[in-house]
Order: sequence, then C-alpha cells, then structure tokens
Amino acid sequence: MKSVKLNIDGNTVEIEEGNTILQAARSAKIDIPTFCYHEKLEPYGGCRLCVVEITKNKRQRLVASCVYPVEEGLKVDTRSDRVNRTRKVILEMLLPLSPTGPLESLARKYGVQKSRFSAKPTACILCGLCVRYCAEIKKANAIGFIGRGTDREVAFLPEVAPRVCGSCRECFPLCPSGKLVSESDGVWFPPPVWQGKT
Repeated sequence: MKSVKLNIDGNTVEIEEGNTILQAARSAKIDIPTFCYHEKLEPYGGCRLCVVEITKNKRQRLVASCVYPVEEGLKVDTRSDRVNRTRKVILEMLLPLSPTGPLESLARKYGVQKSRFSAKPTACILCGLCVRYCAEIKKANAIGFIGRGTDREVAFLPEVAPRVCGSCRECFPLCPSGKLVSESDGVWFPPPVWQGKT
C-alpha cells in the first residue's frame, strides 16, 4: 500500500494510506487524548476529544483525528489554541457526568477546575466502548444504548445479558470512567439498570 507524508506538530510523519491522523500521531508518539477510541474497534468519533486542527489548501478547520484519514502534505496541529479551547469545552461538558477518575485528571491538565454545565452524575460519559466491543468483537449485543438526547444511557439488555455477561465481562476494563466495574460491585452482572426502560 502507498505511504503518505504529513506534518504533525512540526514533525514529518510517514504512514500507510488508509490510516487516520490519530494512528499517524500515535505512530510518532504524539499524544492526542481520546475516550471513545480503541485500536480493536471501528473508529467512532463520539467523544470528539481527539479534535485537531488541519491545514489543507491554505484553509484551516477542526476535525476528529480518529476518523479523519491521512493525506499527502496535510498539516496537523494537535495543540493549537483553537484545539485546546475546544477540548476544554468538551471536558467541561463531560465532567459533571463523571467528576472523578481519568476524566478529572485530564480536565485538570486542560485547566478545567469546575464546569459551567450541569448534569446528573451518572459516571457514564457515553463513549460507547462497551457497546461497540460487545457488538463488534464479542458479537453478543448484550449491552446497548437506550433513550435519546439527555436521557440516553447504556444498559444491559435483559434478553441477552444474563446468558453471556457472567462468563465474559471483557468490556469492564474498557470503561474510562469505571462505571461498569463500580456498578457490578463484585457481582457477575451489574444492577438492572434496564428495569423500567423500553
């Protein structure tokens, strides 16, 4: 496959065509934060924390690096003022959902002490890692999204989960907020968050 060269933070990075900006940056040991990305899963672009600023044909814009493919001669800035401001707002929106753990330390790194936004603390940031892993890797579809908008949440599905989750639990370590582990409390299956949901 053909290789392409792009510039990331002033560094020339060469990588095979078909890779994303995030993959190119990681191959060059350039850190881009993300919560919804996992190398075994299809790119999702859900959390938008991996936003970077690209320059193409003398035009600049923000893109999600986990889904944007590399291009010959592309210039990428992973730490511009615009990028940092955007990440800061994203972290402010997520922080009320999960005010402790990895999210808290990353928010501190970007200077977010408290959020201007309010939300019920659920510990779930809706990254979708557990849902996608269960569907794409395990092919079990025992966990999924329910609800819409601000009522959206992750739930174990009662038709499937009791049969498969007890012997699996492979999604637990993927959870960046620790919600799945904390809810299970040492039990094979988390509390029935699906009760009463349709």
